[in-house]
Amino acid sequence: MPLVSPLPTDHSAEVAELAKFFHETLGFVPNSVLRMQRRPGIAKAFIGLNRAVMEKHGRITSEQKRLIAYVASYAAGCRYCQAHTALAASRCGASEERLAQIWDRSSPLFTGAEKAAFDFALAAASVPNAVTPESAAALRAHWSDDEIVEILGVISLFGFLNRWNDSMATTLEEGAEGLALAHLGPSGWEAGKRALLGIGGAHGNLNREGPIVKFSREEAL
Repeated sequence: MPLVSPLPTDHSAEVAELAKFFHETLGFVPNSVLRMQRRPGIAKAFIGLNRAVMEKHGRITSEQKRLIAYVASYAAGCRYCQAHTALAASRCGASEERLAQIWDRSSPLFTGAEKAAFDFALAAASVPNAVTPESAAALRAHWSDDEIVEILGVISLFGFLNRWNDSMATTLEEGAEGLALAHLGPSGWEAGKRALLGIGGAHGNLNREGPIVKFSREEAL
């Protein structure tokens, strides 16, 4: 059961106008924002930060940012955010193959730069933080300082969202749950306490040693 009930999408005209951003990325206003708007200042600040972090400035694509967010959300164990980032990545052009093979370091579908960013996201989103001089150096070998700020901005944004949605037990929207079941379910994803359709499994984080992971965390770092 969610910790707090959501407010209707038209509760705040100002928040509703800002939240149109999510119709482009997800196809709906997320239930997380409908709860945040109980304090409109939080909702507005979050939407503003989300837009700033996800804005495309140069080489890092919208799809890559969502995949980085997916890896970070996996490290944190937030299934709601895993579903959302997979859906957003798909809407930004991620193929089924890239979603399925994101944990396979030998996959030719990802560049060395992408793999370095994913490894860094896995380390940076872990608790305790697992970033090492080696993982930082690997990131710097592929990305500029400005790009690293973008990458860490994505990871940090989802640090907030992972804690918000897991603690709130935010209910998954049908579109997000359907995509996650179809594309992440075969690798071990289940909705758990966030289930909308009554299909998900028991509460708890994904087993990070399960079949979705093709390499250990030590290997990733």
